[in-house]
Amino acid sequence: MGAEHDLYDRTAARTSRVVLASYSTSFGLGARLLDRATRDGIDAVYGLVRIADEVVDTRRGDGAAEVLDELETETARALERGWSTNLVVHSFARTARRCGIGHHEIDPFFASMRTDLTVHVHDRESYERYVYGSAEVVGLMCLAVFLNAHRGPRDPLTAPDETLVHGARALGAAFQKINFLRDLRTDYADLGRRYLPGVVPDRLRRRDVEAFCAEVEADLAAARASLPGLPVRARVAVAATLAVYDRLLARLCATPPEEILRVRVRVADPVKLALAARAASTQLLGQVAMPRGRSVATRNRAVV
Repeated sequence: MGAEHDLYDRTAARTSRVVLASYSTSFGLGARLLDRATRDGIDAVYGLVRIADEVVDTRRGDGAAEVLDELETETARALERGWSTNLVVHSFARTARRCGIGHHEIDPFFASMRTDLTVHVHDRESYERYVYGSAEVVGLMCLAVFLNAHRGPRDPLTAPDETLVHGARALGAAFQKINFLRDLRTDYADLGRRYLPGVVPDRLRRRDVEAFCAEVEADLAAARASLPGLPVRARVAVAATLAVYDRLLARLCATPPEEILRVRVRVADPVKLALAARAASTQLLGQVAMPRGRSVATRNRAVV
């Protein structure tokens, strides 16, 4: 039975990896810089998050709430027994049990996903609650993987310090918020959602963009400040992903509001590779990744 069990585990891990590779080039780029065990864990976290997102963004409509409830219930059961017939849930449950991920992270995540089915316009309070559940706890899950992916069954969990926790939450929030601005048009026109408090998407103003970019820059700065506390391979991977999102934010900040509503701003794949390689090399050489005292938009203005 041992060989068959290992085969099922490996098949589940490969399934989660396919999900990540299929849906995200930016996040996947950083993941490829991780060692095998840590990458398997990150793939597993992303796989579950993506499935839930598909339920509320693609499936949606009648029955979506029931499907999401079923996914949450199966995830909770798999956490208890360490096994699931859903390959992505199985992969996630194995990772969660090894790395110390539990209901403290999972429950807020599913609560935010459920919000997407019922809340269409967010105020500041609901926006912050949504970002915490949909993104900050995902950052905390990834941090748990970075610190505990190699933990043996009898080894104690490695608990993060406050700086790492703050950085992980800020990293998740920054990535989510950048996606909000990039996908403003489709979220509003196709899904009928207004995530940004006080912002009417079809009347987006320059000052709205500037205020939002300043908010995200603060999150990115907090995430960057926590990098030295991560294991080396995780630090390299996160720095590479940060560099790509940093450039995407710079492009968004420099794009006229009417263009944000017309086209999907993106970073070309060759540029992503170059940014990731430069950031990874910088971390490996122990150098400072970016000069201090200048905003992300200013740093990258010349290359937008």
